[in-house]
Amino acid sequence: MTLDPRRAQLWKAMGLGPMYRLRAAQMTVATAPLTVVDSPPATTVRARLISRLVWDELREEVANCRACRLCETRKQTVFGVGNVNARWMLIGEAPGSEEDERGEPFVGQAGRLLDSMLASIELTRVGQTQRSVYITNVLKCRPPGNRNPQPGEVALCEPFLRRQIELVSPALIIVMGRFAAQSLLDTDASIAGLRGKRHRITVAGRQIPVVVTYHPAYLLRNLVDKAKSWADLCLAREIDADVSTAQQAQ
Repeated sequence: MTLDPRRAQLWKAMGLGPMYRLRAAQMTVATAPLTVVDSPPATTVRARLISRLVWDELREEVANCRACRLCETRKQTVFGVGNVNARWMLIGEAPGSEEDERGEPFVGQAGRLLDSMLASIELTRVGQTQRSVYITNVLKCRPPGNRNPQPGEVALCEPFLRRQIELVSPALIIVMGRFAAQSLLDTDASIAGLRGKRHRITVAGRQIPVVVTYHPAYLLRNLVDKAKSWADLCLAREIDADVSTAQQAQ
């Protein structure tokens, strides 16, 4: 990892070495498969360092991350795509096999369905325009066999996601899938209980509205619920309009 002067100065001021050295010294990988034990001080320091990274540094840190054992089975990390200044941010669960191959979230059939859903409300993942969204996942590495992420993996990836949210600074977040919704909202409620409501999360002292909907991969298996996802997108547009009105009134 390239050590630029700004980052070196930050680490020196905190009495730390580069993050990959910090991980090697302070993080312990448990003997149980795919379970990570991370001491609170190391977690806090790591999250603080990540919270200071700009886009290029953050992308590099994700690409080089070896904080949990998912690094042993991934082909590559999946960072995110879209407009880094997007008004809407979409968050899924974790990369699948095709995402792991291509290094981009939501590709294949699920990705094509998501693109169609976005197009239905005149949005796109392409470019850096007002119509362009930003898309990422809770996890940046594919869990083997597409299993659900484990709590330790989520905890170690969370600072990356929170920094992405902070840098994008979206007016609205849409979370897709039960696991992503439960992780972001810190709840064990079912997706049925979370849909159709206006949620909020706080990132860097700023409250951001959150809408929960089904994951596109689920919709491919349950076509009848596409109508419910359309209702979720309509709710998101309503919330976005309310946010716009409030911003204009300020």
